[in-house]
Order: sequence, then C-alpha cells, then structure tokens
Amino acid sequence: MTQAPHTRRSLLRMTGSAALLGATMGMTGVAEAAPAPTKPAGGARKRPLLIAHRGSSALRPEHTLAAYAKAIEDGADFVEPDLVATKDGVLVARHENNISETTDVAARPEFAARKAEKTIDGERQTGWFTEDFTFAELKTLRAKERLGAMRPESAGYDGQFQIVSLEEIADFVAAEAAARGRTIGLIPEIKHSTYFAGIGLPQEGRLIDRIGRSAYLSRAPLIIQSFEVSNLKALKPKIGANVQLMQLVGDPRQSPPDFTAQGIARRYGDLLTPAGLTEMADYATWLAPPVRMIIPLGADGRLAQPTGLVEAAHKAGLLVSVWTFRPENHFLAADFRDDKGDAARNPAGSIAEMRRYLDAGLDAFFTDDPGLGKQAIGQMA
Repeated sequence: MTQAPHTRRSLLRMTGSAALLGATMGMTGVAEAAPAPTKPAGGARKRPLLIAHRGSSALRPEHTLAAYAKAIEDGADFVEPDLVATKDGVLVARHENNISETTDVAARPEFAARKAEKTIDGERQTGWFTEDFTFAELKTLRAKERLGAMRPESAGYDGQFQIVSLEEIADFVAAEAAARGRTIGLIPEIKHSTYFAGIGLPQEGRLIDRIGRSAYLSRAPLIIQSFEVSNLKALKPKIGANVQLMQLVGDPRQSPPDFTAQGIARRYGDLLTPAGLTEMADYATWLAPPVRMIIPLGADGRLAQPTGLVEAAHKAGLLVSVWTFRPENHFLAADFRDDKGDAARNPAGSIAEMRRYLDAGLDAFFTDDPGLGKQAIGQMA
C-alpha cells in the first residue's frame, strides 16, 4: 500500500519517529550523486550555528519574548520568529496562522464567532486564524504551551505572555545584544506565502519594509526562510548584504505550495537532485531539510546510514541546516532514548543525537532547547 505524503505539520510532529524513513528514502538522485565531502563556496563553518527554534520552545511557550530571552541566555546564535499576518497587515510570530493550540483564544467568548474552517496549503483546518484578527485584538490573547503533557515547565507559564510582532522582537533582540555585548541574529520564516498573498496580505514586502525601518535588522545577521521557492527568488535582488536566504524542504513527494498554485509539476525531491541543488544555490545560501533526511531511521527506529545530502549540497555551494532537534524521548531515535517514558525529557539523549548529526557536517541546526544544543557543539572535536 502506498503511504500518503506527509504534510509539513505531520513532518514536524513525526521528526523523531520511523515514519520519516519512507519519505527520506524517496528522494531521487541524492545518495547516488553524493561526492566526497567538499566545502561550500566561501568555506564551511568550523562551528555550526545554533538556531533557537521558535525560541527556547522546550522550556517556554513558543514565539514569546520569554522563549527568545531563554534562548539568548542559553547561547543561541539566532532566534526564529515564524511570521504570519494579521487582518491589518502586521507581521506577528506564530508557528501557524491557526492559533488554536498556542493561545487561549478558544476560551475567549468574545471571539467564539471567529472560529472558522479553512484550507491552508492544501490542508483543511478548523480553528481561529490570525488574518481574522487585528493586531490589537491578538494582543488581548495570551500564549500557551502546545505540548503541555510533555513540557510541564513551559506549560507553567501559560497565560503570562503576549503575541508579539516582528518589530517588538527586533527591538527586544537589539536590547539583548546590547546588554550582552554580542550579536544575535534573526531567522524569520515566511509562513504560507501563497495563501497570504491570495487573501490580499502578502508578507514579503512587509518584511523588507520592516527590515529597512529597523536599525538593528538593517545590520544584524538575518536569514529569511520559506518552504516556497518563488518568494525567495523574488527576494534575492531586494535583500541587503546582511541577509541570506534559506530554502526549507519537506516531504520529497510533495510540491512546494507555490508550485502547486502555479501548476508547476515539481516536488521537493526534484529540488534535491544535483541539478536542483545547483539551481537552488543561485538564489539561496542555505538548504534546510528535516533531520531524518540527513540520517534516516531504520526499521528498528535507530539511526541508519547518512543519505549523502550534506555532501551533495556542499558540492553545489550550499550551507546545510536541519530542523528540528527536540529533547523528549518521543522525538529521539531509539539509539538515544532512556527508560523514563515516551514523554520524558532526556537531555543526555538529545545531546548525543545532536552530536551524531553534527558529525555529518552540518553548518547549522534548529533545536527546541538551545542550552542542550550548545553542549552538543561544545563536545565537538
């Protein structure tokens, strides 16, 4: 029986399970074409960049100033704001425009009538969506932990923190950088680009405008990410010297949403062939696949052999990051789990897993727990 392609949301949920093996092994022309390790143009980074995935989202509710503060305290080089738009065009940090799982909106009777059913990038969803709220209205909500059963420390902060805009995040990171005497980068992801453009809320121009209006964003290291391709290509001639572009990829059997909307018969797997990677290097500096596309899981749930994707990307002149390392047993390869239960936090196992992947030559990685990521980097030879 042929397995249906995974959505991006399901890939995120299943990063640590054997379910990604089939998708990973479905890539065409990667392992076969892998050359001997070659440095990307400009030289490979000696120390991989530590990227805080939605902030320190294993310990604080994601995309809050508290999550970003903890990530910076724990040594993150970059913090990640996923960007979605409000009804009045403000870019805010939420992993998805559906805010049902990450805010208290469902408990707010004044917004009960806003509940809706929508199709976002081909996936039918029911909930409350940022584009149906003004920024002022979103400010009345409070963030909560999405994985409360696994992350009780984070859940203990439910109800304390606001939804924040890109402008607020930039000011906060600038203040942290000044206080700590070190540069802290931002790595915003443009979420659902084609969808938002289709409802009259394109995000790319708003992002470029906000970068230009911020003294910090105009000079700090920035990496703009997207699972779509057309928007990154369009951004290439508009970005400054401090900005790089990162091409995110999902299930190799699926197409980027903009390709689907434009009737382009290409899939993520086509982007990962030698020719696809060479084309990608013309507009992007970074390739960012899920972790299991670098080292997949075997049938026993343990790590198998590397796919060769890092070497192939480096040969094309791309740097490689991966998403996302999480510290709970549920998300770890079987090699690194302990006997404390599926939902248990397992710092030692997470560090050991990250070390295995860093040995594959990564230039950066996303983690929900930057403190553990820093320890993994510190153990590198």
